[in-house]
Amino acid sequence: MDIRVKVGIVDECNGQFIGPGLVNLLDEIKKHKSINKAAKAMGLSYKKAHRMVMRLENDLKEQVLIKKRGGTERGGTEITPLGEMYIAEFKRLERKVQQRAAIEFNVFQKRVAQKKKAKEY
Repeated sequence: MDIRVKVGIVDECNGQFIGPGLVNLLDEIKKHKSINKAAKAMGLSYKKAHRMVMRLENDLKEQVLIKKRGGTERGGTEITPLGEMYIAEFKRLERKVQQRAAIEFNVFQKRVAQKKKAKEY
């Protein structure tokens, strides 16, 4: 057995702010330099991917993408330094939460095993 924890950050109204899906989308945009190609790689529609990014930018009141028009030769999309920071810091937070969860899960397993052995249930 193992433990899996999904990390998501919500706003003050308990609405999704940023989570693994959005971070993965930003990573794919960085890799493909295109929202459309990133969306396709993730099995998302362009409209949904665009909406996810726009919601984040609206919440932050800053851009996380720089979009360049001009077709395949001159166009493309890049991640802003703010977007890069959010990707890195979210992944760091996710790692820390997973590490802590693993420690607590080990304690849980030991306690359950002890109680089973002593038939304390």
